Amino acid sequence: MSRRFSLLALVGAVVVVAAVTAGYTGSARSATSVTALPSSSCGPIVYKGSGTPDFIIPSDLPLQGAIRHQTVQISRAMIWALAEQGWKAGPYKIGYQSCDDSTAQTGGWDTGKCATNARLYASNKSVIGVIGTFNSGCAKIIVPILNRVQLGMVSPANTNPGLTKKWDPGEPNKYYPTGTRNYARVVATDDIQGPADAMWTQSLGIKKVFVLNDKQTYGFGVATTYQAAAKKLGLTVVGFQGWDAKQSSYEALANSIKASGAQAVFLGGIACNNGAKLMQDIKAVNPKIVLQMPDGFSDPGANGAVANGAFISVAGMPPSGLTGAGATFISSFGKQIGTTPNPYAAYGAQAMLVMLQAVARGGGDRAKTTAGLFGLHITNGILGNFTINATGDTDLQPITIYKQAGKNLNPIKTLVPTASLTG
Repeated sequence: MSRRFSLLALVGAVVVVAAVTAGYTGSARSATSVTALPSSSCGPIVYKGSGTPDFIIPSDLPLQGAIRHQTVQISRAMIWALAEQGWKAGPYKIGYQSCDDSTAQTGGWDTGKCATNARLYASNKSVIGVIGTFNSGCAKIIVPILNRVQLGMVSPANTNPGLTKKWDPGEPNKYYPTGTRNYARVVATDDIQGPADAMWTQSLGIKKVFVLNDKQTYGFGVATTYQAAAKKLGLTVVGFQGWDAKQSSYEALANSIKASGAQAVFLGGIACNNGAKLMQDIKAVNPKIVLQMPDGFSDPGANGAVANGAFISVAGMPPSGLTGAGATFISSFGKQIGTTPNPYAAYGAQAMLVMLQAVARGGGDRAKTTAGLFGLHITNGILGNFTINATGDTDLQPITIYKQAGKNLNPIKTLVPTASLTG
């Protein structure tokens, strides 16, 4: 990589993380009582409480690439939640930094950036907890590094089961070298989401489906669980294949899908892995085929117009189905950003509230804050009432199917898969 390109990438990253706070009505204040994370990865400390913060809670999200609009909104939702709590967790004053785990070169999360960020969080004593990541593959890099210093992380979006459950060889224990858990999430896992997607495929009367994956941790995982559930439901999986995110044309793959007789194609992966181009080529060859995707395609802006009419699953109830604190969030935050929040914005805000409760519970101590995440019960949360169990998973398991229409995701049906499909 040339020096010029590296400098441009760095400048781009700084501009993006600063943009997270630009739309916020508060201010990024100088905070002398804490040590800020460096501008090479993170935006300035955001804090609008009295005095100066006692601790920092950073978020770790990919803020460059096709899903930037979505992840910036998630970050702003975290700021909203912190402001609602008066910038405090119990007696402790909390500042926030938005950190970027992506690079301009990758256009998405980057393994090296994830590792670098993790080391920054672990070594900075001002960091009391971390919110992230968006991508499961990045979490699998960060969690073990934070585990060694007993620093907790709460994810609003990771769905790969292996982070908390027995899945691939060595999982999940290999992510916890100390033997003590330090990771939790507020979102249902792919062993729930994949089966829900398969249930929806069946409900459409489809008999044959072609399953694709982007060869990444999340994409392969959700595609695998979809395939297993589809077969249990009596669907014929006529193909299971990976796609190369760097490929310039998918015409050959599209022709294979058409030749298989598939009535639908399930795209297990994320939109920024050339998802729009893949959909365009598939539709060009077979305009009538049904497109179905998991939450890696939950940003209509990243999908483009080719995804209009496609079905996209997202964990949890739709924004319109949230009640109590959830309805308040949708109304208040929606007014702040001038649009209906993306479904994952609610998860970002909820992840912040979970971390704040753990900090208050932990008495300002890293290890005790981390331990406080487990067994935590949330009453009238943005996502409703739920508990984070001993392994770090939420007991909320509904999955909502949306249909893309322009820039909107319109909720169609909320499903909860049976145990026979998730086992």
